[in-house]
Amino acid sequence: MTKMLRFLLLLCFIIYKSAGREGFGPTDQEWGYSTVRPDSYMFWWLHYTTANVSNPTDRPLIIWLQGGPGSSSTGYGNFAELGPLDLELKPRNTTWVQWANVLFVDNPVGTGFGYIGENGSFALNNTQIAQDFLVFLKDFYQKLPQFENIPLYIFCESYGGKMTPEIALFIYRAQKNGEIPSNLKGVGLGDGWVSPIDSVLTWAPYLLNLGLVDQDGYESIMKQAYKARDAIDREDYEQAFNLWGLIEEEVEKQTYNIDFYNVLLKPTASIKKIGLYRSYLGDALSDIMNDLVAPALGLTRKWDDVDGGVFNALGPDFMRPVIHLVDELLDTTDLTVAVYNGQLDLIVDTPGTVNWIKEMNFKDKKLWEQAERLPFHINGFMEGYVKKYDKFAFYWVNNAGHMVPADNPSGMEYILREVTNNFEV
Repeated sequence: MTKMLRFLLLLCFIIYKSAGREGFGPTDQEWGYSTVRPDSYMFWWLHYTTANVSNPTDRPLIIWLQGGPGSSSTGYGNFAELGPLDLELKPRNTTWVQWANVLFVDNPVGTGFGYIGENGSFALNNTQIAQDFLVFLKDFYQKLPQFENIPLYIFCESYGGKMTPEIALFIYRAQKNGEIPSNLKGVGLGDGWVSPIDSVLTWAPYLLNLGLVDQDGYESIMKQAYKARDAIDREDYEQAFNLWGLIEEEVEKQTYNIDFYNVLLKPTASIKKIGLYRSYLGDALSDIMNDLVAPALGLTRKWDDVDGGVFNALGPDFMRPVIHLVDELLDTTDLTVAVYNGQLDLIVDTPGTVNWIKEMNFKDKKLWEQAERLPFHINGFMEGYVKKYDKFAFYWVNNAGHMVPADNPSGMEYILREVTNNFEV
């Protein structure tokens, strides 16, 4: 795109409206599809900030990526965690939109409202996910060039924590090479599936220490977990993936259906399980997305909460660790990297996250280890702890499970403000 064409597009946006269209909900919005590979489409939905600013671009752009893989950001992340409306379609007073522009992306291809055609295909590994995302982001900037120079941050959850480091590396290199007019500043990896085996190996000790299994239960879970560890050591990731499912079943058996996402919640037998997400929402979210959102946005595709096709395509890559990519972010870029974990999460438990951070080898690792672990507070209440040095911070979040933005929005706000420098542009 030439500079003159980009200027004319920007002028058209300014003349038309300072923000976007009326979609579904109280914000000004934009949405659309990006073709990232032949017959392979990703859907995105932008909510412009409601902050008291003269122009939305006076605040940064935050991308939110869900996990699964195959769980929908535009659905689950939006309505169940941090968007302008909650699942009862009431205004959420802790929405991130009050502070920044928030872009929900149904990623990887085929997730949510996204889809593949007859000649399309799902992503098969993390690198292909990152390549697809870079294509999407280039398309997004062509459609909304006013965001090209605005600080960009990517926050994510669960399997999103595995995807985001490589996505960030692709974007950073592309913007340094002049391939994309982006201004990526940092990432927030929430309860991230960065080192799957570190999570799996700490499930049984975590449950034993909480009194949620006895010694026999502990030993039964560990017996299965060691098999997965051995498969990882052989780099047999497909076998490790198969074993992961069996270990989850053993955990459920020994705990009588513990809630994997918040160990304090009451167990339930009626859950929809795909990947790292279980849907407790019944048909409520599906009704919102298919009966209300789709008509409002003029969409004809059926929305799916958690897509099994996306998940199964990534099965052979599911248990592969990406610790080295987090190291690479810290060693080869100037991006801020924040890792945060809810203390009540089991699926990506805090002990497992602590363990993979111990395995990191970035150049300032010793200096980070020497930093003091301190509590952080919001409105006089201690919401957790942080250990920080230069570009890297790890946050232990109190009173939160896997979905930190929903479980402890005050603690999440603190992290957002720290990473974005109080939403500075």
